[in-house]
Amino acid sequence: MTSSTPSPVTVPDEVLDLARGRQRVVLFTGAGMSKESGIPVYRNDSTGLWENVNPEEMSSIAGWAKDPEPMWAFSLWRARVSLNAAPNAGHTAIARWNAIDGTDVSVITQNIDNLHERGGMEHPVHLHGSLFTFRCTICSKPARQPEIPHQPVERLTPPKCSLCGNYVRPGVVWFGEPLPHKEWEQAERLLTEADLVVIVGTSGVVQPACSLPLIAKDLGTVLVEITPAPTAYDTVVDYSWRATAATGLPALVDALGG
Repeated sequence: MTSSTPSPVTVPDEVLDLARGRQRVVLFTGAGMSKESGIPVYRNDSTGLWENVNPEEMSSIAGWAKDPEPMWAFSLWRARVSLNAAPNAGHTAIARWNAIDGTDVSVITQNIDNLHERGGMEHPVHLHGSLFTFRCTICSKPARQPEIPHQPVERLTPPKCSLCGNYVRPGVVWFGEPLPHKEWEQAERLLTEADLVVIVGTSGVVQPACSLPLIAKDLGTVLVEITPAPTAYDTVVDYSWRATAATGLPALVDALGG
């Protein structure tokens, strides 16, 4: 799949004034960022074999303990959907922003795909884990990436851990699990050090991740939101720009000289 070239948009003067000259920038991204690459928003993903299944039933630690095979198949198919998608102009714009002299751009994402990496950002902080990391369910030993199927199937048996023999699981955060401690601390540090936070493609309602930008807000850091529709952040940010990731971010980075 290839991403289309977005129509040019005009950056509001207020956004340019807030963004110009900022040296430590953090992008806080959510599902709307990947949607423009053709990846369905998680809670509305009702395609293929799982069109009559609640995705949340495929993403809970209790469900895995009960029957891991459908969840393993579901996770690997989501990985294939991610691999079939292309980073959109918003993803590549972030990497261009990071390449501007004197600017250090970091990404904190709620997304579990690898589009930020493929768009040019080497080490995004994945708050909810990644479809492309794997570990033992019990001892947490890292495991190699298995073969990603090219077609969806209803059930697949997970591989066994080479250390303890228990099932290998996807390295994503399921319902009933806490967010990863290391990534949470990285996110807190980045937000504490930022002089600009740009919130893109997230509604601001998924806890506890949605509370993270408030760390920067409490420190007086400038917050800008890029979103096509109202969100829970509208009353918190310094400016809420009605644009999408794939149109707004490229226009902003172009205007900043990236």
